Amino acid sequence: MTDSAEKSVPILDLKEQYKQIGPELEKTVIEILRSGHYILGPYVSRLEKEIAEFCATKHAIAVANGTDALVLALWALDIGPGDEVITPPFTFAATAEAILLRGAKPVFVDVDPTSFNLNPALVEKAITPRTKAIMPVHLYGQAADMAPLKALAERFSLKIVEDNAQAIGATQNGQSTGNFGDLACISFYPTKNLGAAGDAGMITTNDDKLAERLRAIRAHGMRVRYYHDELGVNSRLDEIQAAVLLAKLVHLRQWNAQRNTVAQWYAEALKSCPGLSIPQISTGNTHVWHQYTVKVSIGNDDKANRAFRDQLISDLAAAGVSSMCYYPVPLHVQKSFASAGYKEGDFPVSEALSAQVISLPMYPELTWSQVNQVSKTLTALLTAKLGGSVPTAVPVV
Repeated sequence: MTDSAEKSVPILDLKEQYKQIGPELEKTVIEILRSGHYILGPYVSRLEKEIAEFCATKHAIAVANGTDALVLALWALDIGPGDEVITPPFTFAATAEAILLRGAKPVFVDVDPTSFNLNPALVEKAITPRTKAIMPVHLYGQAADMAPLKALAERFSLKIVEDNAQAIGATQNGQSTGNFGDLACISFYPTKNLGAAGDAGMITTNDDKLAERLRAIRAHGMRVRYYHDELGVNSRLDEIQAAVLLAKLVHLRQWNAQRNTVAQWYAEALKSCPGLSIPQISTGNTHVWHQYTVKVSIGNDDKANRAFRDQLISDLAAAGVSSMCYYPVPLHVQKSFASAGYKEGDFPVSEALSAQVISLPMYPELTWSQVNQVSKTLTALLTAKLGGSVPTAVPVV
């Protein structure tokens, strides 16, 4: 149990964020409700403009959610039955789900054990005459290694669709995520660094024709009202979600900076924790820490590591510290992706990570005291399980 002087630490606390912008949000929402203009109005247009500027792209196209962003991006590239798209198996299901929803095949390629992102060194051997695109994921808040992926795309005439759901604001060698590929897809799910008060998504691109087509596809294929040039869907963003995101966007750089401070506190506090590896920032990257994800391991046996990790999550919860595993089952062994034709053992790094990773509490409003509480609790538990001495105080700078 927690000490009587300590409160439980949640993995995320959106109420703390709301305290900063609540009055502004409430005023704006009332104005929108009174206006009678609820879909694809001035707030959506302004959000598209400001997200494009934030990501340093020419266009941003608002859609209903992050999954729709992925599906529509592939749709705009005419990717469909018979085509293949290379993507990692260690990510949220929506990435590969979008490929299957277009009738194409996800071709999985394993990830790098340090960055958790698609391993470029393994991509070329997965390319076939049917490959049409590479879909890297900027997992947990830092960019995949884009230079070699772009080189491969150019060499084999492939498209790149970035899954930028978790890394808005991150950079690689000074270039923003969302500005590397032909298209990039953002999720504004409430838990994201920039989160709506419901579902919302965005597609960014520098291609005029793709942007124009995406605007039609998201609105039933209409370029002129009631004239349907092609099939489309209803994936329009509403004004209230756009207004919420605009109110938060002005704070995003500061919130991401605060996340970096929290990550530095964790790194110092956990650097000597037994059985634990702290996350690393790849050379040239800035990280926005959507998740602070550590690895815990007692050896090379995935089954034993999984049992140890799962018990540790339970023990942390009992001690008042929330944590999560993102993601416990890699996509290539999920039932919904069985048609891709993979089996356990095909992607050993992804399988090992799924048995080892734990995401600790991470949000901008976390205090030094809360991080210290999480770190001391985790260190004490791992020290008791694995041996060694428990420090009387975990140093946090």
